[in-house]
Amino acid sequence: MTNKRTGGRWLIAALAASAVLISGCTVSVNPDELPGVYRNDATGSEILLDSDGTFSATDISTDESPDPVDFSGQWEFVDSETSSDFVHLSVDDGGLGSTAGVQLYPNGRTTVEFHFDPDGPPSLVLTRVAAP
Repeated sequence: MTNKRTGGRWLIAALAASAVLISGCTVSVNPDELPGVYRNDATGSEILLDSDGTFSATDISTDESPDPVDFSGQWEFVDSETSSDFVHLSVDDGGLGSTAGVQLYPNGRTTVEFHFDPDGPPSLVLTRVAAP
Protein backbone atom coordinates (compact mmCIF):
# COMPACT_ATOMS: atom_id res chain seq x y z
CA MET A 1 0.00 0.00 0.00
CA THR A 2 2.93 2.34 0.68
CA ASN A 3 4.12 1.92 -2.94
CA LYS A 4 0.71 3.02 -4.23
CA ARG A 5 0.78 6.15 -2.08
CA THR A 6 4.33 6.97 -3.12
CA GLY A 7 3.44 6.39 -6.78
CA GLY A 8 0.34 8.56 -6.44
CA ARG A 9 2.32 11.35 -4.82
CA TRP A 10 4.93 11.15 -7.56
CA LEU A 11 2.21 11.36 -10.23
CA ILE A 12 0.62 14.39 -8.56
CA ALA A 13 4.02 16.10 -8.28
CA ALA A 14 4.78 15.38 -11.95
CA LEU A 15 1.40 16.75 -13.06
CA ALA A 16 1.84 19.87 -10.95
CA ALA A 17 5.32 20.45 -12.40
CA SER A 18 3.95 19.97 -15.92
CA ALA A 19 1.20 22.50 -15.27
CA VAL A 20 3.76 25.05 -14.07
CA LEU A 21 5.94 24.46 -17.13
CA ILE A 22 3.00 24.70 -19.52
CA SER A 23 1.64 27.85 -17.88
CA GLY A 24 5.13 29.34 -18.10
CA CYS A 25 5.01 28.90 -21.88
CA THR A 26 1.88 30.96 -22.32
CA VAL A 27 2.32 34.57 -23.27
CA SER A 28 0.86 37.20 -21.00
CA VAL A 29 -1.21 39.61 -23.04
CA ASN A 30 -2.10 43.15 -22.05
CA PRO A 31 -5.31 43.97 -23.96
CA ASP A 32 -4.46 47.69 -23.84
CA GLU A 33 -1.41 46.97 -26.01
CA LEU A 34 -3.36 45.11 -28.72
CA PRO A 35 -4.68 48.04 -30.79
CA GLY A 36 -2.62 48.63 -33.89
CA VAL A 37 -2.01 47.43 -37.43
CA TYR A 38 -0.83 43.86 -38.07
CA ARG A 39 0.33 42.73 -41.51
CA ASN A 40 1.62 39.71 -43.38
CA ASP A 41 3.86 41.09 -46.14
CA ALA A 42 3.91 37.80 -48.08
CA THR A 43 0.10 37.61 -48.48
CA GLY A 44 -0.81 41.29 -48.23
CA SER A 45 -3.21 40.43 -45.40
CA GLU A 46 -3.77 43.14 -42.80
CA ILE A 47 -5.88 43.69 -39.71
CA LEU A 48 -6.44 46.91 -37.81
CA LEU A 49 -7.52 46.58 -34.18
CA ASP A 50 -8.74 50.04 -33.22
CA SER A 51 -8.71 51.25 -29.62
CA ASP A 52 -12.48 51.92 -29.82
CA GLY A 53 -13.15 48.16 -30.12
CA THR A 54 -13.69 48.06 -33.88
CA PHE A 55 -11.56 46.22 -36.42
CA SER A 56 -11.11 45.96 -40.17
CA ALA A 57 -9.45 43.08 -41.98
CA THR A 58 -8.14 43.17 -45.55
CA ASP A 59 -7.18 40.29 -47.88
CA ILE A 60 -7.74 37.52 -45.30
CA SER A 61 -8.14 33.94 -46.59
CA THR A 62 -10.46 31.78 -44.47
CA ASP A 63 -12.02 28.32 -44.57
CA GLU A 64 -15.31 29.97 -45.58
CA SER A 65 -13.67 31.71 -48.52
CA PRO A 66 -10.44 30.46 -50.09
CA ASP A 67 -10.16 33.76 -51.96
CA PRO A 68 -9.00 36.67 -49.79
CA VAL A 69 -11.86 38.70 -48.31
CA ASP A 70 -12.29 41.97 -46.45
CA PHE A 71 -14.46 42.16 -43.34
CA SER A 72 -14.97 44.33 -40.29
CA GLY A 73 -16.80 44.51 -36.99
CA GLN A 74 -16.14 44.63 -33.26
CA TRP A 75 -13.27 43.01 -31.35
CA GLU A 76 -13.04 41.94 -27.72
CA PHE A 77 -10.15 40.41 -25.75
CA VAL A 78 -11.07 37.14 -24.02
CA ASP A 79 -8.93 36.22 -21.01
CA SER A 80 -9.55 32.48 -21.08
CA GLU A 81 -8.92 30.42 -17.96
CA THR A 82 -9.20 27.10 -19.80
CA SER A 83 -7.23 27.75 -23.01
CA SER A 84 -5.15 30.41 -24.73
CA ASP A 85 -6.30 34.01 -24.46
CA PHE A 86 -7.72 35.28 -27.73
CA VAL A 87 -9.33 38.20 -29.49
CA HIS A 88 -12.90 37.50 -30.57
CA LEU A 89 -13.73 39.25 -33.84
CA SER A 90 -17.51 39.73 -34.19
CA VAL A 91 -17.95 40.08 -37.93
CA ASP A 92 -20.54 42.49 -39.32
CA ASP A 93 -23.42 40.94 -41.31
CA GLY A 94 -22.29 39.32 -44.53
CA GLY A 95 -18.59 39.94 -43.99
CA LEU A 96 -17.72 36.24 -43.98
CA GLY A 97 -20.90 34.65 -45.26
CA SER A 98 -22.40 32.48 -42.53
CA THR A 99 -19.50 33.00 -40.10
CA ALA A 100 -20.43 35.48 -37.37
CA GLY A 101 -17.12 35.47 -35.52
CA VAL A 102 -13.47 34.50 -35.72
CA GLN A 103 -10.77 34.05 -33.09
CA LEU A 104 -7.42 35.76 -33.37
CA TYR A 105 -4.63 34.59 -31.04
CA PRO A 106 -1.98 37.01 -29.78
CA ASN A 107 1.47 35.44 -29.77
CA GLY A 108 3.73 37.73 -27.84
CA ARG A 109 3.60 41.49 -28.13
CA THR A 110 4.13 41.78 -31.87
CA THR A 111 2.19 39.02 -33.63
CA VAL A 112 -1.35 37.68 -33.90
CA GLU A 113 -2.41 34.41 -35.51
CA PHE A 114 -5.51 32.99 -37.15
CA HIS A 115 -6.05 29.28 -36.47
CA PHE A 116 -8.83 28.16 -38.81
CA ASP A 117 -8.02 24.54 -37.88
CA PRO A 118 -7.97 24.51 -34.05
CA ASP A 119 -5.68 21.47 -34.00
CA GLY A 120 -3.32 22.70 -36.70
CA PRO A 121 -0.60 25.29 -37.00
CA PRO A 122 -1.49 28.95 -37.54
CA SER A 123 -3.26 29.57 -40.85
CA LEU A 124 -2.01 33.13 -41.00
CA VAL A 125 0.51 35.08 -38.89
CA LEU A 126 0.38 38.86 -38.86
CA THR A 127 3.12 41.07 -37.39
CA ARG A 128 2.57 44.47 -35.81
CA VAL A 129 3.57 47.34 -38.06
CA ALA A 130 5.56 50.11 -36.41
CA ALA A 131 3.63 53.35 -36.02
CA PRO A 132 4.77 56.04 -38.48
